Amino acid sequence: MKYNLSEITEVIKNRRTIYPEMYSTRKVHREMIEDMLNNAIWAPSHGLTQPWRFKVFMNVGLQKLSDFQSELYKELFVGKQYNEMKFNKLKNRPLISSAVIAVSVRPDKKGKIPFQEEIEATACAIQNMHLTATAYGLGAFWSSPKFLKNVKVNEFLKLEEGEECIALFYVGYPESADWPKGQRKPIEYVTEWIDA
Repeated sequence: MKYNLSEITEVIKNRRTIYPEMYSTRKVHREMIEDMLNNAIWAPSHGLTQPWRFKVFMNVGLQKLSDFQSELYKELFVGKQYNEMKFNKLKNRPLISSAVIAVSVRPDKKGKIPFQEEIEATACAIQNMHLTATAYGLGAFWSSPKFLKNVKVNEFLKLEEGEECIALFYVGYPESADWPKGQRKPIEYVTEWIDA
């Protein structure tokens, strides 16, 4: 065997969504975020288009993100649509995280690769980030609020034309040493073997 499959399997099985509300005040080092991004870019992409782009908010940048997304939420969701709890989450989550990575997808300039495939490749990059965070013992949360499709998000992130933000990826050290447990249905529930 080329690699230690049991260790790889453990990292995959232990990947969890850990919300910013569960993070401690301990700060994640920039080098760890760089490792997450370096592993992200090794995701597969059709035609090797490498469509993923990253904007990393840390330190003062987290306050900028907090102000932007909470104000945008207040602007877009008025009256009965407005939810104080959602507003507070958008305001507070960046401030209690070590980093938030805005992940966007850039379309293939040649137009050969369907945009849906570019989104799928970028989702694989996000999974690589999440697995790296897990290996470090870091909490991570992939958020995709409805307002990401708003043109003001594109302006705030300075995205190119056609580029689309698909995730805000929060990172921090978990407060608790107890890593959350998970479960999945056995493969028998989701697999059909066609071998005859």
